[in-house]
Amino acid sequence: MTAGREDPAGSLVRGRFTYFPVAPGRVEFAVEVRRALLEMMPGVVAVELPGWLEQIYLAAVDRLPLISAIVYPEDEEGEQGVYLLVEPADPFVEAVRTAREIGAELVFLEPDSLHRPHMPDLYPDTYAVRHIGRERYVDAYRIQPQPRDEEMAEHAAAMAWRLQGANPEVETLVVVSLNALDPLLDAMESPQPEPRPGPSREPDLVHPHPDTLGEILVEMPYLQERYERSRLAARPEEFLDRLRVQYSLLKEAEEQYAKETGERLAHWQRRLIARFSRNLAAVDQQLTASLYDLTMAARAIVDDNYAWSVWTQAGGYAWQSEHTELETVRLTAAEVFVRTRKMRLRRRRPRPKQRLLPRNWKPRPKEQYPGEWAEAVDGSSICSYPPEDLVIEEYGRFLKKQARSLLSSEQTRVEPFTSSLYDGVDIRETIRNWHEGKLYVRQERRRAGDVGAVVIVFDEDREERYDYLTTWLGEHQNESDMAFYSTRPFERMVGPGIGRAEYGGLLMVLPPRRMMDVWTDPDYDFVETKAERLLVAALDYSVERHVVYAATRPPRSLFRTIANHLGRQIVYLPLGQLSPARLKRLRVVHVLDHPSRREGAKAYLW
Repeated sequence: MTAGREDPAGSLVRGRFTYFPVAPGRVEFAVEVRRALLEMMPGVVAVELPGWLEQIYLAAVDRLPLISAIVYPEDEEGEQGVYLLVEPADPFVEAVRTAREIGAELVFLEPDSLHRPHMPDLYPDTYAVRHIGRERYVDAYRIQPQPRDEEMAEHAAAMAWRLQGANPEVETLVVVSLNALDPLLDAMESPQPEPRPGPSREPDLVHPHPDTLGEILVEMPYLQERYERSRLAARPEEFLDRLRVQYSLLKEAEEQYAKETGERLAHWQRRLIARFSRNLAAVDQQLTASLYDLTMAARAIVDDNYAWSVWTQAGGYAWQSEHTELETVRLTAAEVFVRTRKMRLRRRRPRPKQRLLPRNWKPRPKEQYPGEWAEAVDGSSICSYPPEDLVIEEYGRFLKKQARSLLSSEQTRVEPFTSSLYDGVDIRETIRNWHEGKLYVRQERRRAGDVGAVVIVFDEDREERYDYLTTWLGEHQNESDMAFYSTRPFERMVGPGIGRAEYGGLLMVLPPRRMMDVWTDPDYDFVETKAERLLVAALDYSVERHVVYAATRPPRSLFRTIANHLGRQIVYLPLGQLSPARLKRLRVVHVLDHPSRREGAKAYLW
């Protein structure tokens, strides 16, 4: 390096000093610090850390990859402690580690004063560094400088005094937080007096319990483990894309969830988790979701058990053991951070102990020998179980009601009151525009046609899991004709001649006893998936104008064209807006091999 050389960041080279501002605790800046040190090989590395903690801080760095916490009294009375975490993905820790690797001299800049000034620690999402570069990120941050006070100026002057006393014959890389950069640059413009010595304190080094890491670290332990494993690679940033790491975390949590509960996530749930966590990040004005956001999204879209799997997977850190030579402490977020958020997870665990049964409780019948119930299937006919028919018919009516409500809202016009109240006052719009002092009224236009057929697609079956294709007819005027695809029911027998399956998708249409076999009809052979075959059949058989299509994504535009040619309209209902618990119950279907099985089926079904 040569004095006066222009640095890519613009004006961050001042003589022998090259200033390297960072966002504390963020892995993207840890990657940038290590790369810069290995490229520049400076003789001195100055870091924004307390000088009086140098020896114990270096001892904590020597323990890595074990994570340590330095604790010291917050005030002279010593009633409260301050915890300083030494974690791998922190850029200051990385600066110290790499400086020692390349043999550079270390200078701890912060003075020995008891109180460190509180500086704003709000930074733009550091994930942007991967896309716009560190230099543009720093320039964007400095456009709107943070507010300063006299205490901050005094603190910067003390750091400048230490920096001005560094070795003048070698190049120096100065690693400071972004909010301290400009005050330090201003303080370096003139010689600074030696700061007043602070009171003596006795810091201590402790070992955080591994179960608490997810709560107390800036970056989640899962990401820090990835960083620790890849920091010695030629290009570690390739392995540390934050979004890819979060995707891997959710996949591993999903596998753990399936192992513990036997349930798997649907693809529409994964999509909703991504959307929900993105919205939570946007509320915090961030580009990517935090561990808190991911856990909240997992709880909201799936359940508390999956949220717990996400939290525990994210909190895993391979090297952190429970017992070491140091004292192991269980820290909480409130002890480490000024601002915290709480979240409560209520896990539902299976009860291994048998519960007491009522006096006249009859246990569910079991096979006397394997295959007994399968031998009872004669293959002469199949039929449904009437109580299940009532449930699915009721849900079909519910979806029709939802579709009518959606169509009515599309046909409703709201306008300021002039001469007619039309269909009444629109309270919501009136309150929303209260500042205008106007009254808004609602005019509901007549809806053309009613809602007929209903299609529910739980899974589009891209992997050909649902290979049981059936069409059966309603037995009376209030029971729909139905076509569905499911898993094979008689591969899982739950009673003599009674099989249990899981719907992949279904079609219901009234009036009954009109539907031919949907799965062999050559008119529908142009479709690509089973779900599309059900939709075309719904358009073909519906006697009403509107057809409900409930699925995770809307149909292709081709089918809207087909609907127009047939004088029909598709009403799409996103599956994610419906109750997951109710959909889960609806997916179970029992197939009986003969109507005579209905009489005793209640004893075998659940």
